[in-house]
Amino acid sequence: MRFLPGLICLLPLLSPLAHAELIDDVFDRGELRIAIEANTPPFNFKDDGKLTGFEVELGQMLANELDVRADFVVTDSTDLLPGVETGKYDIAINHIAVTPELKDRFDFTEPYIHTNAQLIAQKEEPRSILLVQSLTEEKPKDAPAVDLAIPFQKGNPAFHASLESALKRIKEDGRLEALEQKWFKADTSVAPKP
Repeated sequence: MRFLPGLICLLPLLSPLAHAELIDDVFDRGELRIAIEANTPPFNFKDDGKLTGFEVELGQMLANELDVRADFVVTDSTDLLPGVETGKYDIAINHIAVTPELKDRFDFTEPYIHTNAQLIAQKEEPRSILLVQSLTEEKPKDAPAVDLAIPFQKGNPAFHASLESALKRIKEDGRLEALEQKWFKADTSVAPKP
């Protein structure tokens, strides 16, 4: 019994190893839980009660690439990011701009859109800066560049690699560009990094 105190001291060190990777949970469930607000055409919205839009189709493509079902969960801005942070949702695809504050809380995919656009007044959470102006409208010249990416829980490198690989395939084979043309009829391509 004299090893018991030493074992108890080791438990906090072992607990991260016991934590399952998010990708394992996704595969076990056979679905990717995707949080969206469904109120911002052309990104995501309901048309005759059916979810549609650029991000809905992108989410479906990502789930297909991972060989799981897409489970879209409609929520509001007060639950969207906290739900991803707590594991209620696997990802959020809701035209979320990558900010330093959000990068402290979440891991992100590479951007799926890089564009110049006006930013909306921040919603209830100042951490969730979203687009206000449709990408199909004329942009002011002084609008800042915005990278839209997909946030997910920190500390899931295998999930990050799988999601990134799926997004890369969608970009490389032209499906992302076709989706952009379908919904925005504008160039929203991701600019190469310097």
